[in-house]
Amino acid sequence: MSFQRAELQELRKRVTTEPRRFIQVVFGPRQVGKTTLVVQLQKNIGIPVWYSNADAVPVADFSWVRQQWETARLKAGNERGLLIIDEIQKVTNWSEQVKREWDADTLAESHLHVILLGSSRLLLQQGLTESLAGRFEVHYCGHWRFSEMKAAFGFTAEQYVLFGGYPGAAELIHDEGRWENYVRHSLIETSISKDVLMLTNVNKPALLRQLFELGTAYSGQILSFNKMVGQLQDAGNTTTLAHYLELLSSAGLLSGIEKYYPEKVRQRASSPKFQVQNTGLMTAASGERIAAIRDNPKLFGRWVESAVGTHLLDQAIRHNIKLWYWRDRNDEVDFVLQKGSKIVGIEVKSSFAKPTGGMGAFQKKYDPHKLLLVGDGGLPWQEFLEISADALF
Repeated sequence: MSFQRAELQELRKRVTTEPRRFIQVVFGPRQVGKTTLVVQLQKNIGIPVWYSNADAVPVADFSWVRQQWETARLKAGNERGLLIIDEIQKVTNWSEQVKREWDADTLAESHLHVILLGSSRLLLQQGLTESLAGRFEVHYCGHWRFSEMKAAFGFTAEQYVLFGGYPGAAELIHDEGRWENYVRHSLIETSISKDVLMLTNVNKPALLRQLFELGTAYSGQILSFNKMVGQLQDAGNTTTLAHYLELLSSAGLLSGIEKYYPEKVRQRASSPKFQVQNTGLMTAASGERIAAIRDNPKLFGRWVESAVGTHLLDQAIRHNIKLWYWRDRNDEVDFVLQKGSKIVGIEVKSSFAKPTGGMGAFQKKYDPHKLLLVGDGGLPWQEFLEISADALF
């Protein structure tokens, strides 16, 4: 595939031209092209590179990181070199081991640069904040945006809404059965089993899977944790569900958008709005035929709103923007973006949606920087999916 993501040029510049050394940490969901990114980076980079993958490293092997580091040092000699370690979160005490080798190189005035890749955001962030403060820069390699799927695979906006932003599944969309099996087994199950259950303490794995299924079915809708307890078997308490939702979000599967309040304490107590991170997950988990979704305007409208949500989730991470929803009695705004002191309200409207007074009530209460209607009667949703949220501010 000749298409290259923008993250590639940024990484290439950091490790080949900038004099100061930082550990470049690349994180993001499975199957979004992180490994492909570093494979492309190695081509014609002009410096010695050593790539290793920690996917099959024994749990108790405490020398593996040092072995990879020594090999990279030998290849680089006294010149600038690059060490790439993939799936770093699989290594026990990885952050302490990386810190030891990095600090040794710093004392030796080494020119070895390092890229670490991982698919578990939660585990990566824990290691970074605990051991590597001041030594790293983070790059988010998220689900593919519509503009990327269009450029690389010729996706239409409708195809992006239905199949989402998984590059590995793009060539399977004309065989619905194969596409669904790929998403279910290679993406969903692998992410849950390898990035959540194997790496974190989950006492009720069946409950976590039920929560994922419930969340994808209700993507774009608000559901209190108390109601979830009533719908799920052996649900435990609301704290358990909130933790499991955080794990699913860290794995790039399902997020819970919180309610907008200026008071932060109230935000934490709010009912989450379920939001898939890729609409392909929603389609595969629904069991619906593609034609049934596409040809039902009301149903397709739900997918469009979720696609707008996935776009905003991605943009929020990339541009350091906070993402909320807002509701006050019968008034509701689908999405609220916040950057600094500025807030932007976004309403997604299909032709079947009933008009509400949400935008007017929100305007009166919070005086937002902007109010934007996406869909019927406003900016076409197809165009919105190619807009940078940063430009709204």
